[in-house]
This record gives sequence, C-alpha cells and structure tokens, in this order.
Amino acid sequence: MTMTETPYGFWPSDWTAEQAASSSRDFAELRAGHGGLFWIQFDPTDGRCTLWYWLGGTASCITPGEFSLRSRVYEYGGGAFCLTQDGVVFVNERDQQIYRQSLSDVWASPPVVITSRNESRFGDLQFDRRRNAVIAVEETQGQGRVEHRLVSIQVHDGQRSVLAEGADFYASPALDTAGEHLAWIQWQRPEQPWTETTLWLAEYQSDGQLGGVRCLAGESGGESLQQPRFAEDGSLYCLSDFDGWWQPWRAKGDALVPMAGRFADRRFDHAPAPWQLGTISYLPIDEGGLLLTRMVDGYALLVEQKADGKERQLAKEYSRCRQLAADAHRYYCIASSPTQAPAVLAIDRSSGTMDVLAGGEQLLSVDQVSPPQPFAFPGGQGEVAHAFSYPPVNARHLGPPNTKPPLVVFMHGGPTSASYPVFDPRIQYWTQRGFAVADINYRGSSGFGRAYRHRLRFQWGVVDVEDAVAAVQSLAARGLIDDTRTFIRGSSAGGYSALCALAAGSGFTGGASLYGVSDPLALRRVTHKFEADYLDWLIGDPEADADRFRERAPLHNAASIKVPVIFFQGGRDAVVLPEQTESMVDALVEQGVEVEYRLYPEERHGFRNAANLADALEKECAFYQRLLA
Repeated sequence: MTMTETPYGFWPSDWTAEQAASSSRDFAELRAGHGGLFWIQFDPTDGRCTLWYWLGGTASCITPGEFSLRSRVYEYGGGAFCLTQDGVVFVNERDQQIYRQSLSDVWASPPVVITSRNESRFGDLQFDRRRNAVIAVEETQGQGRVEHRLVSIQVHDGQRSVLAEGADFYASPALDTAGEHLAWIQWQRPEQPWTETTLWLAEYQSDGQLGGVRCLAGESGGESLQQPRFAEDGSLYCLSDFDGWWQPWRAKGDALVPMAGRFADRRFDHAPAPWQLGTISYLPIDEGGLLLTRMVDGYALLVEQKADGKERQLAKEYSRCRQLAADAHRYYCIASSPTQAPAVLAIDRSSGTMDVLAGGEQLLSVDQVSPPQPFAFPGGQGEVAHAFSYPPVNARHLGPPNTKPPLVVFMHGGPTSASYPVFDPRIQYWTQRGFAVADINYRGSSGFGRAYRHRLRFQWGVVDVEDAVAAVQSLAARGLIDDTRTFIRGSSAGGYSALCALAAGSGFTGGASLYGVSDPLALRRVTHKFEADYLDWLIGDPEADADRFRERAPLHNAASIKVPVIFFQGGRDAVVLPEQTESMVDALVEQGVEVEYRLYPEERHGFRNAANLADALEKECAFYQRLLA
C-alpha cells in the first residue's frame, strides 16, 4: 500500500473517514493590509474559525483560544472581520458582538468588545477610515420580529448610528476611498438576493448621516445586483445579471450602464449566488481594469482584464478561485484544484508567478486522486444539464470481478448553489472504496446564467430529480457505472432532492439525507426571515398551491419510498429542525422501510466537528456497502 506524506503525517492512500474529515480545513475572507494579508481559517478538529496574519513570509494565528470568527446574520453569515487603522475588528461567534483587536501586541492586548447589543447580530463589516468606524449589516431580533439595517459603529467607544433602514434586507456596504460616498444592495420580500435586488448610493453629510440617497439600478425589477465596488478613481462598479449573466457594470451619473462591449461576447457569470455576505469575486484594479472570477462550465477561473478588454488568465493550475484581494504588488485569492487541498495564493501582478501562503497540501498522491471529469447531458425537456463524474481509483470493486462500479450521486445544497471540480475529501473517500461519484449541477444551479438558475422556479423537486436520473442514465450509457447499483445523497436542500428522487421510484438502491428538507410547508412555517419566502419561489403559494406542496413533500410520499435511507441531523439546527427529520424517519419506519438515524446534539445546519463529520461519512458508507453485499 502506498503512503502519502501530508502535514498530518504519513497516510495510506486508502484513507479513513477520520483522515478525510480532518483534512477539510478551509479558508475565507481575504483582506490585504498592514503590510501583509489576513484570512479566516476553519479547522474541523476544533470547529473554530480563526484569523491568520501573513507578514514577511510567515503566517500566524492571532485569535485567542476563546474566540472564533463567524457571523450569523441571515443564518449563513459572512463578512466577519475587516481591517482598521491599527488592527482588526471581528464578529465573535459565541455572542455575535463586534470586538476590536490591536496588532501591536496581539497576545498582551486581548480583543475588546465594542458592542453590547445582545439582541443584535452583525456581519459584512467594512471600515470607515474617515470616521474611524465600522459599517455593518445589523440583524435585530425581538418581540417576534427580525429587522435589518445598515449601521455605523465607532471603533473605540461603540457609539452606534443608523445609516439606512426600512428595507427587508441589506448587503455589501461599500465606501469610496475618500469616505464620501456609500453604496449598498437592498431587497424586499419575497425576493431573494439572486432574484431581484436594487443598488443604492448616498453621500455622507457633515453630521455623519447619509443624504442624497437614490437608487441607481434594479427599481424596475427582473435584475439581481451584487457586490458594489469603488475603484481608486471613485468609479462605482456593480455586478448585474440584467443581460442574463452576472457581469460588471459601471455607474454613469445616476444610472448603471454596461461596460462598452467588454463582456458582449463573454456570456459568463462572474459570481456565485450570494448566500453569504462578504463575497469578493471581482475587484477594480489600475486604470479601469478588473480582476475577475469567471464561471465557465462549472469552473471558477481567475482572469485579469485590462481597460481595453485584453485578458490574461492567472493561476491556471486551479479550477476554482474565490475571495479576491490585492495590494500594489500582488493579487491574492483562495484557490482549489482537483488534486490538492484549498490554498491561499499570492500572485505577482507583473509576472503572474504564484506563491502558496497557506494550504495547498497534496493529501493523496496524484495517482490515487480521482480527477473530476465534466460532462453535459440531456436533462428533462431536452435541456442541457451539467455535472462532474469521478471514477473509482483502486482495484477494489464492490461486486463480482469485471463488473461496473456502483454510483453515488451528490446533490448540492442551496438549492441555488453549485458544485465545483475541486479536491473534495468526501468524494475521494468514496472513490477510494470502489464507488464512482456524480456531482450534479442540475438546472437551477448557479454559475450558468440567470435563465439556468431560474429553472427551479416552481419546479423544485422536479427538474433537479429529472437531472439526477438523467445523469445516471448518461453515465450508464457510456459504460462507466452499473445503473442497478446507485445511491443518491444530499445535504439540506440536496437532501430534499435526494428524498424526492427516492419517492419518485427513480431506480436508486438507497440514499442519504443530511439535515434534508422532508416537509417544505413545515419548513416554511419555522424557517428564518432570509428564506421565509424562498419556498414560495421554489414551489408556489402555500395556500393557492397547497396540493403542489403536498405532492412535493417527501414526508407525504413516504409510502412511495421502497428502498433503505440513512438520515443525519444536527440537534441545534435552526434551519431544518430535528423534528422534521424525525417525522420522516417515523413515517418510513411505519412503512417497514429500512432506516438508520444519527443525531449529533451539538451540530447546527451543516456539520463542523471533525469527529461527527467522520462518523457520518463512515456510517453512510457502511450503510451502502451493506446494501450491496
């Protein structure tokens, strides 16, 4: 058996669930400043998010042990820190308050809390240098109401003032370099940030309040705007999908206009769906240029575009680039490849040469990694859908010699999210054990334009299931898998799609739901404000379309599920409550279906603890292996 050197020691290429889980370290939210680079690093071994500071060639953690950086605004958070004149401010996961931390001596001067609003959460932090304040999205909960607004908070004394309120949701506050203009995104229920939003601009007055507030784009509807950014010369940019793709537009007067043909023949998205705050998927650079992440056939490529439209692809070895930052000499991004763990990259702006500042480990030898193989296939109604396939990489087959491998179908969450062709320890765990994997970007996924993304409108539980089945048929027709031995799995919304597929009698041998939705109407009654109307968009009006809700609910179709299912649930999940999963389990047990149920009392929506991640992976694999025996 070959052995692979990793930062964690020598591992066998046929790695365990514990090794796969503990290797899922990841990075978020790059910020360049104070002579170096900062990022949030998530470590599954303790479930914490810590702040790291790269300076002079060395990266150091500067977060004391009792702190963890994570915002819970809109439940999905984002924008958990920003740089100040002499340090950083961040949102502490435990109490959701904002703390300031000096860089002069990070261990002698512990973080100091600057807010004391127990009813509030904060996210999308931006530093206002001119007023030495932090601009943030504030979420206030109380008396059965959840309200959102933009606020300004003084760094040293915590004095708070409201900048904008009255809209249902706010995101992406952005200041120009002079601190005179503030732009932001807002939207109203029942819209989601990837369906319809508006772009706003205002000027700071002498009293620190905003004046001249006006809407620059989106008032007529049918347009999703995200990520306003000011260039050094004061120009305002924003991503708009008015023409069908999230592309940079530029403000001209009090309107947003396309960029003179620079994207006319490049029909690609330049951002994912904005589930989280704080995303930076493009940056204005020198003299009208742009640094872009471009979604191409499921890949997220890094592109530098000059003002004349000429382009240069950077970091070509990587298949997904995200969270951009820049200084005078370097570009920075978080990058993933098909064969290595996620990395923080520094890219020389002149030569394009790269340095890996953190991550990027070769956790398995290249010959033991199953590479993603993109494929398009006919989905329902003759439309094209997209996926990545991963063949098994060893000689151990689950079945008689010379048989085709069994298949595990991955359905991503969201459902308006996406799968990417990157090294995923979970996928490699399956391929190491003789399974093929299909990671589906069903119609409704992000990264393929507005029309593709909107195919899920009123069709959730239909087109995603059609595409999962069609992907299996496509792989079987190519002789790559045994279509009599297939499984479907998913987390959250992906768990719903998996259960719908099982209820539709789609030929799967079994499946898994990880904190998946089993009763959309029950979810709608208890879910948080950010997603309160999302199910109406995905399925329909809960009163006028009550029959459709019932028809699409796996809980009400339990009698149609004839194959074994395993369930995993977090006890503290505020999105899909444990009671929903347990109702589904009980309904299947009553039907005599083989069921397993694993509850992790301390987990929320999306498991984070390495021991729990490993246990779930191991239990799911053992469940499938038993069904194949």
